[in-house]
Amino acid sequence: MAITHQHRISSGFGPRSTAEEVVDGIDLTGKTVIVTGGYSGLGKEATVALARAGAHVVVPARRVEMARKALRDTESAEVAELDLADLDSIRTFSERFLDTGLTIDVIIANAGVMAYPRRHVGPGWEAHFAINHLGHFALVNRLRPALAQSGARVVAVASSGHFLSDIRWNDLHFSRDYDIWRAYGQSKTANALFATHLDVIGAVAGVHAYSVHPGSILTPLQRNIPRAEQVAQGWIGSEGSRADGFKTPAQGAATAVWAATAAPLAAFGGAYCQDCDVAELATNDDMLVGGVKPWAVDAVSAARLWTLSSELTGLDSFSG
Repeated sequence: MAITHQHRISSGFGPRSTAEEVVDGIDLTGKTVIVTGGYSGLGKEATVALARAGAHVVVPARRVEMARKALRDTESAEVAELDLADLDSIRTFSERFLDTGLTIDVIIANAGVMAYPRRHVGPGWEAHFAINHLGHFALVNRLRPALAQSGARVVAVASSGHFLSDIRWNDLHFSRDYDIWRAYGQSKTANALFATHLDVIGAVAGVHAYSVHPGSILTPLQRNIPRAEQVAQGWIGSEGSRADGFKTPAQGAATAVWAATAAPLAAFGGAYCQDCDVAELATNDDMLVGGVKPWAVDAVSAARLWTLSSELTGLDSFSG
């Protein structure tokens, strides 16, 4: 395997750092940031922190009114309609944004789904793969003309869930043996591989890309998982309290915000990050410890997935 260089760089932050702490002292005035799903859970924490640091934050959302209500007190955030499961919606959002003439300094590909019952969208794409990966792949390619020519960053929110599945090259969309966790895991591996290859081919435009594991956090992402199962997994107590070792949403958002803004990270393009630092390669299967599995940062697999995603979506504005 050809693996992205993965080793800690001693950022000065850690697993309990918050998004606000990460941007303390950083002036983002005049910067434009897009945070998909940036009105709920980790996304909202990232939006608020970046806005307070001076950024203009655009929040694409499927539930527009809910998003506007959630961000009503964040003056420098604006909401626009976008459904990542719908390529036409992605095209419409992107064309409207490009018409503004604004450049983009950061895209945080944060929106996603977890533990969906078996569901296919578009031309028969498995929903986790379609929404978590292909939707963001299409969005970033559509927005390529607006990415700033120097220093732009794309941050793909992955997860230690990638431990659960490499890319199922022969059955991407689970025509058989559907499993919610393998489907979720494949989509998170895809997020990491997307960043790995985007960093390589985005270099000519000055674009860097990273993937991040937020950590273990309880957010609305778990809404499809029955409470009894969450208790059985040890995520929450029987009375609903958060399990020891779980991060708050503000702590969970910190790594994505750090990857979007940390100057030292510029030398580590394509890296998979966790706890506000570059992650080490995983040495075991303990998802709570984390790290990154080799298959999620393999350059050959990343290029193969890029080609496949381009064929599925009909988009590739970075290659060639």
